Amino acid sequence: MSLSVIFILLSIVTILTALISLFYRDLLASVISYSVFSLVMTVLFFLLDAPDVAIAEAAIGAALTVCIFVIAIRMTRRREE
Repeated sequence: MSLSVIFILLSIVTILTALISLFYRDLLASVISYSVFSLVMTVLFFLLDAPDVAIAEAAIGAALTVCIFVIAIRMTRRREE
């Protein structure tokens, strides 16, 4: 596959995961979608020859932020409405 096809596919996946994380009602599913979004962005940065940005995105965006979100979700109580 050519590089432009890979960029188009990854861009579509990025947009879909961003929309999924925006519109999900379940917070944990939204955080998991955000982590997929961040991992796809890491691959895009790496393909754009920015490995330092890709490493920072993987460490901060995919790992640290998701862990903080999951901890925050676990510390809250779920109310049934």
